[in-house]
Amino acid sequence: MTQGLKTVLSKNVEKYRTLKNLTKEELSLALGFENSYISKLEKCKMNITLNRLEKIAKYFEIEAYKLLK
Repeated sequence: MTQGLKTVLSKNVEKYRTLKNLTKEELSLALGFENSYISKLEKCKMNITLNRLEKIAKYFEIEAYKLLK
């Protein structure tokens, strides 16, 4: 994943998370991820697997590509 995609992904995860009024920790727990995962993802310090990308998209009820757009 290029730095550009990481930046887009991090901003979109933050956008959808704040629309649901969730903290980073609440989203991590809801998805079954380790507590700091979303925080690291939003700071572009975490690479993401396709499985996790799909899980986040499913949670937000959107298509996965929208997180990368």
